[in-house]
Amino acid sequence: MADETSLPATLAAERSAIEQWQSEHSHWLAPDHGLSPDDAIRAMTLSPFVAETVQREPDAVSGWLFDRALDEPVTPDWLRDRLGEYMATVADEATLHRALRRFRREVMFRVIARDVLRWSALDETMAAVTTLADEAIDAALSWLHDQACEQWGTPWGVDPVTGEESPQHLVVLGMGKLGGCELNVSSDIDLIFAFPAKGETRGGARALDNQQFFARLGQRLIQALDQMTADGFVFRVDMRLRPYGQSGALALSFPAMESYYQDQGREWERYAMVKARVVAGDRRAGERLMESLRPFVYRKYIDFSAFESLRAMKGMISRQVRRKGLQSNIKLGSGGIREIEFVVQAFQLIRGGRDRALQQRHLLDVLPALVELELLPDDVTRELEAAYRFLRTLEHALQGLSDRQTQELPEDDVSQARVALMMGCQDWESCLSALAFHRDRVAHHFANIIASEDDDSQQGDEMDEHWQSIWLGEMDEASACEWLSAQGYENARDSYERLSQLRQSRPVQTMQSEGQRRLYRFMPVLLDALSRVDAPSRTLERVLELVESVLRRTAYLLLLLENPGALRQLVWLCGESPWIARQLAETPLLLDELLNAESLYHPPTRDELQDDLRQQLLRVPLEDLEEQMEVLRHFKKAHVLRVAASELSGTLPLMKVSDYLTWIAEVALDHVVEVAFSNLVSRHGYPRRDDGSACDTDFAIVGYGKLGGIELGYTSDLDLVFLHNADPQLSTDGDRPIDNAVFYTRLGQRIVHILSTQTPSGQLYEVDLRLRPSGNSGLLVSQVQAFEKYQNEDAWTWEHQALARARGVAGCRDTLAAFEGIRRRVLCQQRDRDALRDAVVKMRERMRDNLGSAGDAQAQASEFHIKQDRGGIIDVEFMAQYLMLAWCSDYPALTRYSDNIRQLEALGEVGVLTPDDAQRLREVFITLRSTIHRQALQNRSSRVAPDAFPDERAIIWSYWERIMLADRS
Repeated sequence: MADETSLPATLAAERSAIEQWQSEHSHWLAPDHGLSPDDAIRAMTLSPFVAETVQREPDAVSGWLFDRALDEPVTPDWLRDRLGEYMATVADEATLHRALRRFRREVMFRVIARDVLRWSALDETMAAVTTLADEAIDAALSWLHDQACEQWGTPWGVDPVTGEESPQHLVVLGMGKLGGCELNVSSDIDLIFAFPAKGETRGGARALDNQQFFARLGQRLIQALDQMTADGFVFRVDMRLRPYGQSGALALSFPAMESYYQDQGREWERYAMVKARVVAGDRRAGERLMESLRPFVYRKYIDFSAFESLRAMKGMISRQVRRKGLQSNIKLGSGGIREIEFVVQAFQLIRGGRDRALQQRHLLDVLPALVELELLPDDVTRELEAAYRFLRTLEHALQGLSDRQTQELPEDDVSQARVALMMGCQDWESCLSALAFHRDRVAHHFANIIASEDDDSQQGDEMDEHWQSIWLGEMDEASACEWLSAQGYENARDSYERLSQLRQSRPVQTMQSEGQRRLYRFMPVLLDALSRVDAPSRTLERVLELVESVLRRTAYLLLLLENPGALRQLVWLCGESPWIARQLAETPLLLDELLNAESLYHPPTRDELQDDLRQQLLRVPLEDLEEQMEVLRHFKKAHVLRVAASELSGTLPLMKVSDYLTWIAEVALDHVVEVAFSNLVSRHGYPRRDDGSACDTDFAIVGYGKLGGIELGYTSDLDLVFLHNADPQLSTDGDRPIDNAVFYTRLGQRIVHILSTQTPSGQLYEVDLRLRPSGNSGLLVSQVQAFEKYQNEDAWTWEHQALARARGVAGCRDTLAAFEGIRRRVLCQQRDRDALRDAVVKMRERMRDNLGSAGDAQAQASEFHIKQDRGGIIDVEFMAQYLMLAWCSDYPALTRYSDNIRQLEALGEVGVLTPDDAQRLREVFITLRSTIHRQALQNRSSRVAPDAFPDERAIIWSYWERIMLADRS
């Protein structure tokens, strides 16, 4: 153990600077402060946060220590009393924010200083920070509730306990470490807001729905805690664990909460609810809510499915660890805090319904119960508890350096020396040794309890000696080529030369020994697997692109070696599609998707997509925009891969392919709006409405073209138009207010940035905004009324054609509904059909001349452009758009759909087309679109042989002549 008074030479410069400052400012420290000069210097040397606090406001720190000496423990009773003194100074919302932040500053100084000096045990530190959060939330909510009632009236509804009408209060549930009374010194807090029942306010200028009242109150509470001011913040607040995540209402009634968890609650939400606790608001009503949710969390029967769901969650975390290089992360890495939590919560979820002793929130209270119930041996729980205490203490040391949330081990010598001393270790090496011991024990127990039986399946080392000899170059060229040919390699000599080039290349020759061993094990296995598919030589060339991309990340080769099924999927998919091969080479992390063939060939529904993205992003702070962007890009690539694999295998027909690709884009766009809006709100506050209330985004994204028509392909860009429904003359309600119009313009810019910026994982989507009013010269974001005025007075015919394929795809429901109303009214305008037809035909002829093969005699003779040439897809689209614009005034129901297939079907149903004509046009349209999808998966354009699709082209052109050219001079 380290000497508690001495400091190593590594910290000599830091100690000297602190001693110099102390000699010049010694007045802040008095004998009755419970802190000797040596201890003060030690604390300030070990924690830059402690030093910065003392040096920035020495008089304030002196006052804190005069009121209560530092050697006194930080108890819940003292915290409640101290907060009461700060709250006595509150006169308005601004002073509320200041009081809460000053209270937090004092408490965190005490907690971190005591922890740094090793004066407080882990239990005291966790209890102090948890009580700080509980009391701050409750005090802020109580004050804000009274103010809200004065402004909007008091919410009334049925009391869940008495069944009688009574005033209602918000219930705040604390999740995660807050719920478990295990907060660390720089935790975020995960909250869920609920209220007892629907109803309205009474006593205000006008009645307000309870849902609106509590949503507005919740927004103010979040701002009181989370908003960064000159005094800092209280806690970063994360609301993403609430029902439906970021897209859900900020506050839900008890019945809505019960209905959600009963009908839609996911397995991972059971895991999250294990620690849920009422931390503020109406605690009596809150306990009734918790009792109603208990059956969702704890099943009456023994539920072994919890193991599988926890394995899936651990797998997701492991992929994140690999992708971000977080192996040294003491929370998420192997043998980290999360694995201990998983072990304990697995037993809680499996047996908690039968054994109420397991229905506890605090992990350290559950471990003894596992021994009493004979679920785990005593020595295992002792090792898990020792590891948990060590890791959580280390976590506090890491965060106590700068009062910053982190679980990453430091890389610089000074920080390492500081952390080692805080842990009571002689030096950093001994600290790492102790850490390695605990992590090894945790990983061992986790593998025994939760890891699946086939997690450690291994590929046998005895490879066919022929494949081994070919890869190592031990077989002469003639014999090697003969063997390859006999195994089905269609271009044996090319394959042999390609393998020789790889083996002799500089990247392979300079690999580290472990990586090279993995490669040399993998290549014979790969060559054998290739012999079982069509065209092994062609497939080898595609797979080697992936192999070359992971030569410095050979963990992926190990993944394929240990999962033969994944290797089979890789070989088959690369053989079927060079496009998929390129995606895997660019993003090797996608190999994880090959581990489960069932999910690979059965892509999730839209709701499941939303849930998957929500789970992935729960571990990423909203303010970490860079990581949000990376997760979004991987989410898109992974699910697009599933769609492509399903199309190739025949499990997904064309119409479903486009549906899934469109859903992926919509789910991503929904989250991009949430992230961008949250980011701007944190800086400038919420845009305001006429009545002074905060906007619920009041923003919408309208999809045009393939996105609007639900016809996205694998490489489609997104044609977008941005709308908002706020008053542009008003401003936001934050500390740095800006005009609403400026806010929404920046929101649009931020959305485009998130979507189109090139990151290490590429673009999310390429964005085209030229279809907005006035095109590139128009405003980036249009106000709803201005958009309708433009459509009625200034839009060209082609813009109304585009509107026929437009629909709202993301954003505020009310704003989306406003757009749909505008679209319906514009499409239903009475039009001169002859003039309309002429305008549409002229536009189509211009496009055909500029974009098709018709304008180039040589190209026309050598190819057919499936989209742009005569008899192609665009002809069908233009016919549908013309008929929509010509007949919606007579048949408003035609406006219901934005996609060509259902528009043609509807035109047949109302009699504009005969049902047979509508069916024939749909069939040829689907045939040509299917070809474009297949072309994309082969890295080919929309140009095919000049004599392709003669029947389909003839059918389309016959309809074009009948509908668009009849009676035309």
